[in-house]
Amino acid sequence: PLPLMMRPCRVKVQGLSSLQTPGLIALCVPVSSRVSPKIQQRLNTLKRPKRPPLSEFFMDDQEEIVEVPQVDPNAPKPEGRQIIPVKGEPLGVVSNWPPALQAALARWGATQGKSPALTALDITGKPLYTLTYGKLWSRSVKLAYTLLNKLGTKNEQILKPGDRVALVYPNSDPGMFWVAFYGCLLAEVIPVPIEVPLSRKDAGSSQVGFLLGSCGVGLALTSEICLKGLPKTPTGEILQFKGWPRLKWVVTDSKYLTKPSKDWQPHIPTANTDTAYIEYKASKEGTVMGVAVSKVATLTHCQALTQACNYCEGETLVNVLDFKKDMGLWHGVLTVSDKNVSSMLLLQIFSESRCVDLAQCPSQRGADPSPRVPSESVNKENQALMSPGDPGNLITKSRLHAGLSHGVIRVNTEDKNSALTVQDVGHVMPGALMCIVKPDGPPMLCKTDEIGEIVVNSRAGGNMYYGLHGVTKNTFEVIPVNASGTPIGEIPFVRSGLLGFVGPGSLIFVVGKNEGLLMVSGRRHNADDLVATALAVEPVKTVYRGRIAVFSVTVFYDERIVIVAEQRPDASEEDSFQWMSRVLQAIDSIHQVGLYCLALVPANTLPKTPLGGIHISDTKQLFLEGALHPCNILMCPHTCVTNMPKPRQKQPVGVGPASIMVGNLVAGKRIAQAAGRDLGLIEDQDLVRKHQFLTEALQWRAQTDPDHTLYVLLNAKGVVVCTATCVQLHKRAEKIAAALMERSGINIGENVVLLYPPGIDLIAAFYGCLYAGCIPVTVRPPHPQNLSATLPTVRMIIDVSKAACILTTQVLTKILRSKEAATTVNIKTWPIIIDTDDLPRKRPPTIYKPPNAEMIAYLDFSVSTTGMLTGVKISHAAVSALCRSIKLQCELYSSRQITICLDPYCGLGFVLWCLASVYSGHQSILIPPMELESSLTLWLGTLSQYRIRDTFCSYSVMELCTKGLGGQTDMLKARGVNLSCVRSCVVVAEERPRLALTHSFSKLFKDLGLSMRAVSTAFGSRVNLAICLQGTTGPDPSTVYVDMKSLRHDRVRLVERGAPQSLPLVESGTILPGVRVIIVNPETRGPLGDSHLGEIWVNSPHNATGYYTIYGEENLQADHFNTKLSFGDPQTLWARTGYLGFVKRTELTDSSGDRHDALFVVGSLDETLELRGLRYHPIDIETSVSRAHRSIGESAVFTWTNLLVVVAELCGSEQDALDLVPLVTNVVLEEHHLIVGVVVIVDPGVIPINSRGEKQRMHLRDSFLADQLDPIYVAYNM
Repeated sequence: PLPLMMRPCRVKVQGLSSLQTPGLIALCVPVSSRVSPKIQQRLNTLKRPKRPPLSEFFMDDQEEIVEVPQVDPNAPKPEGRQIIPVKGEPLGVVSNWPPALQAALARWGATQGKSPALTALDITGKPLYTLTYGKLWSRSVKLAYTLLNKLGTKNEQILKPGDRVALVYPNSDPGMFWVAFYGCLLAEVIPVPIEVPLSRKDAGSSQVGFLLGSCGVGLALTSEICLKGLPKTPTGEILQFKGWPRLKWVVTDSKYLTKPSKDWQPHIPTANTDTAYIEYKASKEGTVMGVAVSKVATLTHCQALTQACNYCEGETLVNVLDFKKDMGLWHGVLTVSDKNVSSMLLLQIFSESRCVDLAQCPSQRGADPSPRVPSESVNKENQALMSPGDPGNLITKSRLHAGLSHGVIRVNTEDKNSALTVQDVGHVMPGALMCIVKPDGPPMLCKTDEIGEIVVNSRAGGNMYYGLHGVTKNTFEVIPVNASGTPIGEIPFVRSGLLGFVGPGSLIFVVGKNEGLLMVSGRRHNADDLVATALAVEPVKTVYRGRIAVFSVTVFYDERIVIVAEQRPDASEEDSFQWMSRVLQAIDSIHQVGLYCLALVPANTLPKTPLGGIHISDTKQLFLEGALHPCNILMCPHTCVTNMPKPRQKQPVGVGPASIMVGNLVAGKRIAQAAGRDLGLIEDQDLVRKHQFLTEALQWRAQTDPDHTLYVLLNAKGVVVCTATCVQLHKRAEKIAAALMERSGINIGENVVLLYPPGIDLIAAFYGCLYAGCIPVTVRPPHPQNLSATLPTVRMIIDVSKAACILTTQVLTKILRSKEAATTVNIKTWPIIIDTDDLPRKRPPTIYKPPNAEMIAYLDFSVSTTGMLTGVKISHAAVSALCRSIKLQCELYSSRQITICLDPYCGLGFVLWCLASVYSGHQSILIPPMELESSLTLWLGTLSQYRIRDTFCSYSVMELCTKGLGGQTDMLKARGVNLSCVRSCVVVAEERPRLALTHSFSKLFKDLGLSMRAVSTAFGSRVNLAICLQGTTGPDPSTVYVDMKSLRHDRVRLVERGAPQSLPLVESGTILPGVRVIIVNPETRGPLGDSHLGEIWVNSPHNATGYYTIYGEENLQADHFNTKLSFGDPQTLWARTGYLGFVKRTELTDSSGDRHDALFVVGSLDETLELRGLRYHPIDIETSVSRAHRSIGESAVFTWTNLLVVVAELCGSEQDALDLVPLVTNVVLEEHHLIVGVVVIVDPGVIPINSRGEKQRMHLRDSFLADQLDPIYVAYNM
């Protein structure tokens, strides 16, 4: 039974929807810097449109996503009439029937004291001991007396009648169990038999703890031998098992029991409805519950079994079942005492499944010479349901799997392969009433040819799940209804959990159990049938017969079948894969159902039940947690996931850009554009000269403020290794300019490559080039330990830029000319190399001044995440405008200090490192990011030591600190690190802000005084190096939540925080002064409305002037750098960033007092994956993948021939590798509705990452296709 599924959730939602809290956080979380946060929040709440009721928000969108499988018109349907409840024979009236079970034991103990009640046999069949009725009675009385009077101190009584007591006895000692069981009944305490715990890691151990807790058990009875064998702590106390309540252990061996005084007699009342004993039952999910059986039900049950099996006094019953529960308990412990039948216990073998092909089994009762094989079907709630029937009635049902999986019976004998022979389990028990109802939904009566759940009304059954009233109602108080929905009567039935039908002559047939049922695409498959099919794939050299688990997991709105089996140690990988593929085919052809996953695990690693079977629910749990550690796995999502939505067909855009714009205006929507502040006029005439060219600014500073320190460079220890004042920088630049001018072959206007580690030499070389009239090109130097991977990029930039010369250090000069370099590139064709370490002190004859500001100042080369090397031309005018814009936004002037921990080779990182200080005069403390690898605390320690207010870093730096220092905040605090001085910490990037990372960084270092408002992001692109940068003025960045499904359709639908499938996006910082952005439809090139997704176009005085290419691709230049809108404003020239995003007008005010327009970047157009007609951003899929398992470090996705490939770095042990495959497949299917084609598990550090911390997915793809990844495991999902 699947109890409380939906009800509590519904109550919660109704409760929530009525809570219209005025203080709920607004969509745009931040508040304006002008009013108090409280007032702003109230305002936002009032202004926000009325929110739809919660039910509407959290409606599952299954209907619109899932392709509903069409019902097969040829599927068999039930055609019979409605079933009529079937009655068992009446219970016979016996004159001297005892008033209670204990009374029966008292009678046999007194009258037949020497008759054997129990003989225990060992494995070879030799008798171990015999317990007579006399001994059973006397020992039980002794135990009852001890339990009630001798456990506590003299005055206190520990146990009272009605208390629950656990019985913990091994299967090898039935005698002790019998005494304990009857001793409890005589003391009127309630026995709860459980299995002996072997270790803390027992399968289902915590669920047994749940049972003991729900039954309120505080005392456990056990034998001395068993107690000695229980796992102990080092101090000798019994281990506290996982999830168990604290137990007092009592040993029940005879020598520890007290003989009662002559006048003490146990109290034996007439059997009533009080609970006699509790038997445990595990549900499909693994929950263990206690079925309470009343005293009168126990007595009635014994009577019904005696009548059905025709037990007579003095007979011997052989019991090979587990005597602690089910049939073994009812026949072998209860009924024998009731009827003076001697019981012999052999090895325990027990099966509760359907009776299939039992024609060869030994007869259950040895005295019966007839060839019939009576069989009883059992379940805990009803005790025995059916009594042995007439000689074997074998019904052969063919088209079994076609019919059975649709819940219909078809008797037929043609097709042998898919026919199943099922034998009856007898008639309904005496005194019981039974019918068949539909297994799910309301308990509607089935038709005669329909399979359903057997429900029973009987006085002999269990009456509740002890201590669990909610679940009890669903199972023990079922009133069947007819086709019109009206109840068939007043009497409650109990669900048996067995599936079956009534055959000819009112014989009952059981075909399976509810808990073994897998409901896939509307059809019911039986786990046992699938196991049988898997084992029929011969030869079974690969797996063990009894060690196969079949279960279903819910993935993407349907159940998916998983088979897990233990692989034999001698099976080769080839054998295993052959067996696995044959099992797939067999199950597909016989059951017409696809397997989702087939996993083989090493021998003896699956969790076992106490009697040695596989513990299904624990195995499923391990599978879902990624802790199964398979050695072979085969995923087949392509064949079995049939409810995928249809691929989106892109409709031709029938509406022109003009109509869209008019439509927006009519709807009252503003066009999505936003602008930073005006750059303003330069008031101070003194400064006019220094704003024209950066070289003039440096000369001016060297004259007016020569000893002002512009740059400070730190090493890994935080020690200042180099500084540069205005005049020192000027003089070093002059030396380099002189060296360039002296060399023949280097002319004005030629490109010069600067190859330096991050530092002040790089800055001096840059200004030296400008002084000499050359165009600098900064290039990241090759890594000495990895020349083969890093030198080709250097060579490529040198070739593409047609550099006339390389300026570099002595160390790098040696590397460029080394033998190692010669194996990677042609070192004979390097341009002129000038080592700038020991240049003579010379001044150039003149300092070059460009004729106009539109001349190129420098080239900015960068490798994009798609592996494209692009160089852009930056003019002198753009340099001045950008520096001025940053100065205004960040309020930079000579008395300010900022810290930079960034790579200085391209984009905004280069501008901040080399240009901004010379322009604004502030001091820059430079920290090369690679120094952090040897000294993680360097950056944060510097911020604290120098009391820095503004700092700039990259995502890789932030990630290093988060992962490396996250657990060391106390240590940093003790060392006096205090970040309360930091006002703004800006992450420089060319991507969507990584909200999770910035948030965890803020949260982790909040303890060190870091303000939660300090961290923000900047955004730039190739066409404009800095579009957004969170400055000192203006509101904090806003956060919005966007529906991920709409993003895939190139739409923006804003939702509330916490809505399913919602993606948080944070504003990419405030738009810089002088910058205008507009959101444009990339296809029609028309402007879009507010909160619409489109390409971000930018217009600003610091736009780049074009790509630097060898072959002038003029059309590309015009398209990317000087393009016009197709409608609206035909004059303005825009540059296309290549990024998708949207503008949203917020409730906040900016520094000018107008409402603030926030720019949200969604991702690069080049990177998006087109799958099933939808647009996916890799980062969204990767975020899901990284959450799938604790052992996944970094992950990256790309497409290969329409297949989605997921590469995941394994940061755990290699035995986790195959656990990742199903979890990665599940999460991508659930959250993105995509089937993963290939899962590649690799070592940490394999996914290439550039200096900005961005993944180089195309390089990864090339390595994958060239088979250079050296993966741990590659899974091709079939």
